[in-house]
Amino acid sequence: MNILLSIAFVGAWSSGFIGAKLGSGSAPTVTLLMWRFLPLAVVLGVIALTATRASWRGLTPRVLVRQAAVGALSQSGYLLTVYYAIELGVSSGTTALIDGTQPLVAGALAGPLLGLPVSRRQWLGLGLGVTGVAVVTVADAGAGTGVAWWAYLVPFLGMLSLVAATFLDRRSRTDVRPMVSMTVHAVTSAVVFTALAAATSAVTPPASGSFWTAVVWLVVLSTFGGYGLYWLILRRSGVTKVNTLMFLMAPVTAVWGALMFGEPFGTQTVVGLALGLLAVAVVHRGDRHDHHDHHSHHDRDDRHLDDQDRQQPPAPGPFTPRRSGWHRARSSSRRPERPVRATPTAGPGSG
Repeated sequence: MNILLSIAFVGAWSSGFIGAKLGSGSAPTVTLLMWRFLPLAVVLGVIALTATRASWRGLTPRVLVRQAAVGALSQSGYLLTVYYAIELGVSSGTTALIDGTQPLVAGALAGPLLGLPVSRRQWLGLGLGVTGVAVVTVADAGAGTGVAWWAYLVPFLGMLSLVAATFLDRRSRTDVRPMVSMTVHAVTSAVVFTALAAATSAVTPPASGSFWTAVVWLVVLSTFGGYGLYWLILRRSGVTKVNTLMFLMAPVTAVWGALMFGEPFGTQTVVGLALGLLAVAVVHRGDRHDHHDHHSHHDRDDRHLDDQDRQQPPAPGPFTPRRSGWHRARSSSRRPERPVRATPTAGPGSG
């Protein structure tokens, strides 16, 4: 079951880039995004007023404003740049690979921004990931597609917007339920994109079937499929499993885009994607190694304390602490900092 869920998640998440490509030729970016978020915001709003009303209790206006800001960065700003890059002709695989470096960049910036330790493996992984992006970008630009050089900088702006959203969300001390955050993000994006479409006289959708096919594709498959499976796998298998699967999006999207749209997929693309996967392997191997060392250190401490307890048993009395309770307090004080996790967006089709 876990394997099937993982395959479905990778496919649904990657479909966001393909859906963006489907809709890019039939309407301007803001038109596609407006009509992609308006029905979603309405559906989620109705659900919030009926089925999930209890999840909103106790949330202050400050928390909701913070979630709106996170949504503006992780959805509006991020998706606008990704869709625009694809509209300019940047391949979906290249865009997905640039997007995929977000956890590496967030992990490396956790040191200067949050004061968390950053290992050499994380810096090495970031270097490999950036190298992979450079190789794929050069291959894409040299394929004779006629894309302007500055178009390849647009996805980087989206990735940085997603990084900013990650840190803004990470600094929040309030646990917001996924359905609540998803609703706030969708409503925020619907307002932003409707305003942009109105300002550019791009509100009216085209009558072409390809446009509405892309909208349905993005709402059903990418949002509810990708976002829903994200939280399901997160609850069942943990954040490491989810982050590992996210790095499969770039190669899957690159192959999908090559087969469906004839996007370039040569030796350089394969090398760049391989470097990206190697970067993930290096970082996650280091995380597992550090996690193992942390528990081994605790085990040695526990054995040492057991020896001390056997050699020098505490004198009985009313103020003698319970050994098990003291153990728990000691262990909790040594708990490592919570790692920075990528803000879930389900790719460009997320909501």
